[in-house]
Amino acid sequence: MNDSTHHGYRSPLEERNASREMRSLFSAQRKFGTWRRIWHALATAEHELGLPVSAAQVAAIGAHLDDIDFEAAAKHERALRHDVMAHVHTLGDAATEARAIIHLGATSQDVVCNADAILMREALDLIAVKLARAIDRLGRFAATHRALPCLGFTHYQPAQPVTVGKRACLWAYDLALALADLEHRRDTLALRGLRGATGTQASFLQLCGNDPAKVDALERRFAQLLGWPEGRLHPVCGQTYTRVVDAQVLSSLAAAAAAIHKCATDIRLLANLKELEEPFEKDQIGSSAMPYKRNPMRCERACGLARFVMSMPQNALDTAAVQWLERSLDDSSNRRLSIAESFLALDGALDLVCNVVDGLVVYPHQVRARLMAELPFMATEAILMAAVERGADRQDAHERIRVHSVAAAAQVKEHGKPNDLLERLAGDPVFAGVDLGGITDPSRFVGRAPEQVDAFLSCTVADVRRRYAGRLDGAVDLRV
Repeated sequence: MNDSTHHGYRSPLEERNASREMRSLFSAQRKFGTWRRIWHALATAEHELGLPVSAAQVAAIGAHLDDIDFEAAAKHERALRHDVMAHVHTLGDAATEARAIIHLGATSQDVVCNADAILMREALDLIAVKLARAIDRLGRFAATHRALPCLGFTHYQPAQPVTVGKRACLWAYDLALALADLEHRRDTLALRGLRGATGTQASFLQLCGNDPAKVDALERRFAQLLGWPEGRLHPVCGQTYTRVVDAQVLSSLAAAAAAIHKCATDIRLLANLKELEEPFEKDQIGSSAMPYKRNPMRCERACGLARFVMSMPQNALDTAAVQWLERSLDDSSNRRLSIAESFLALDGALDLVCNVVDGLVVYPHQVRARLMAELPFMATEAILMAAVERGADRQDAHERIRVHSVAAAAQVKEHGKPNDLLERLAGDPVFAGVDLGGITDPSRFVGRAPEQVDAFLSCTVADVRRRYAGRLDGAVDLRV
């Protein structure tokens, strides 16, 4: 599918998941409107430097930046088989006075590559804001549950207790690392500039009367007119900017997607344990066959979208690796899918995460019950020490705990009965006088988890909130 016929088309990712803002950014209107702004900036810079472009011609282009006749563009492309030239002719048909100078000195990638950089930088900023929103929401959740003890897991087997808030900080930290990487991509993204057919600026050198300083001035002014930070242009390029840049950008998106996948997967696992639950609407149906089900469908959808984004860096690396010499055209059709759809999918996944965290339900009684079912085993060292303090023989006490632990574990595994280790120990004279209830208070076993939550919120989360102040409370455009 060529770009001119893309007008009005929405892919499944675009239609189902991405926000209106991101869909608008990758729409045909925005893309080709950006092309026209590049032609306008080029003509303006050429006029200001005394090249054969009149003020009236610049004004004529400026009067037609957004009134794109897509049917005319499609008709031109069917005849010309070239999307850029189709839009050159379409703009020329509207801005007739400027027709003769539109695209003067330029090659297609002076338009396409610069437009892609402009749109990618804006898309990176949209993603950065949504990452910051997810971090902010997870921070609020972590603060609320900073000290609620819960069973920790390693290898998905019971491990030392943590707190619900501390676990949320792990999710937020992954997102914060992804945000920092993505901000670096956004803040260092370079414009291609005005380089011509193979990146040598030969056409612009001819236009500027073989004056290299004038070529440099033309390019600088062009970048200024597009609102690009001064000096941030690729130092060299072929016909296109190196596609390694695309691989770097998609890798940053993939890192964010991996963080989303981890968070959503953990919530799915905890939903199975009935400790947490994503928002579930009053009339929502979990299964067509099993009416009782409350499936974590939002987290599942986020994982599905995230996996798609995570698969894209390899594709971008493959494209970068086969750009023969100064350029090969096999990048074009691929990039029209891989870049736009990666941004659209990640945008949708982030909206899902924000929506889930906003309504994430914690079941404290179930959290405590699951922890207490395992905590007696984890408290055995403290019980052993307390017994010794009261005069017991350490080796004898150790053996008694081992025997009772094996029996209690068998009771749970083989008979499905509750863990009765504490009751067994309470009835053993070796542990007479030991405050078993006090020793097994869950808060004794979470280490510094609550303080770690506080420190994380006051440092990492607070920094994100400061940098994105005023941009954190946007409504989630979620269609479920």
